[in-house]
Amino acid sequence: MLFEDCIERNAALYHDKVAIVSDGQQCTYGDLKRRVDEKVKELKDGPCPKGRVVCMRAFSTIDYLVTYFACHLMGWVVVPLEKDLPDEAFSDIANEMGGYEPPEGVADILYTTGTTGKSKGVMIGHKTIIADAENLIDGLGFSHDLVFVVNGPLNHIGSLSKIYPVLMLGATLILVDGMKDLDKFFHALDYPASKVATFLVPASIRILLQFCAKKLSEYVDKFDFIETGAAAIPQADMESLCKILPHTRLYNTYASTETGIICTYNFNDGKCQAGCLGKPMKHSQVFITEAGKIACKGDTLMMGYIGDPERTSSVLRDDTLYTSDIGMIDEQGLLHLQGREDDIINVGGFKVAPTEVEEVALSFPDIEDCVCIPVDNMITGKALKLLVVMKTGCPLVKKTLALFLKTKLESYKIPLIYQQVEFVHRTFNGKIDRKYYKNPDQ
Repeated sequence: MLFEDCIERNAALYHDKVAIVSDGQQCTYGDLKRRVDEKVKELKDGPCPKGRVVCMRAFSTIDYLVTYFACHLMGWVVVPLEKDLPDEAFSDIANEMGGYEPPEGVADILYTTGTTGKSKGVMIGHKTIIADAENLIDGLGFSHDLVFVVNGPLNHIGSLSKIYPVLMLGATLILVDGMKDLDKFFHALDYPASKVATFLVPASIRILLQFCAKKLSEYVDKFDFIETGAAAIPQADMESLCKILPHTRLYNTYASTETGIICTYNFNDGKCQAGCLGKPMKHSQVFITEAGKIACKGDTLMMGYIGDPERTSSVLRDDTLYTSDIGMIDEQGLLHLQGREDDIINVGGFKVAPTEVEEVALSFPDIEDCVCIPVDNMITGKALKLLVVMKTGCPLVKKTLALFLKTKLESYKIPLIYQQVEFVHRTFNGKIDRKYYKNPDQ
């Protein structure tokens, strides 16, 4: 079964219902099927791509999705790329992809963000797309009468994966080109519907909480659910969001390009557990290895890294995906994320997850953002350095901050050095760019 079969089915069931809205344009399910069929005819009359692989700039438009679906129906593999990717970089990837013949069953090749290393082309199967959609429908409660707002890039799993459950159920999808124009985001929420939902990376949630909390509260009775993921969401932000939207389901999801959509947890449950990612969804399983790392099984796993069998076998063995994420499963069967193996800092024999230090520092009232990084130390080998972005009008008083952290963290987790910076380097989806901070000159 292809996901595109759902579009044909829904064109018959919900012919006149609005399927997609984008930049003032909209198309019904009947229109969507017609446009996809016309694009298939157009592609058949054109040249067949070398190796069946098609590179596309991922614009947040109806036309992009029409072409994306049509390529799948042609039996081609789509490589969605950042819409603003420089032409030279786009050509390099296209030329590289032309030299590969992906295995049968591959639908997409998604490039990871490469925050801790070189970007990799991850092969996603048609089976995975269906399994991810069904995991989200079952785990988050997507429904036919839902209006879902997608505001992230459609070349990464965080936003691209939300297309599937919405259109599979015959619901309505609204595409917003990023969060730079918050008026457009709120305009999308004003779409005439009884309930709306969206996916927001933690960085976007923080922006909304800081600058639009009152506006966000106006949708207290309209938000069905909000999902977050891709990076750790601070405890303080979780609590603030629960307070503003007390009746909204607020999900923290464990997912990656390689694993697919795995677990989710509604942190608006009265407990609001930071780092908790809930239980595995219907097509997924998780367990913790002897080394304390998270491993995943099920139909949502990638098929491998394109052109790199050695790298593939290093993480994907016996239908199990071995991650670099450190985690634990509690007595209730809930998965908890405790950091990434590559990010752990060894301070005199004590292992420190920088995310834990950052989490506490972000609860300090005057701090807007921060990152904890390692620095060389003659005694302990490595020490902790905290780079902080202070809120407007709030000076950094190092002693006051250090004393605050000492009330909440063990002594070896207290940074030795504090420095005020203008901003923290992050990726498009709000993750701290750890690769940047591994540069010794920083």
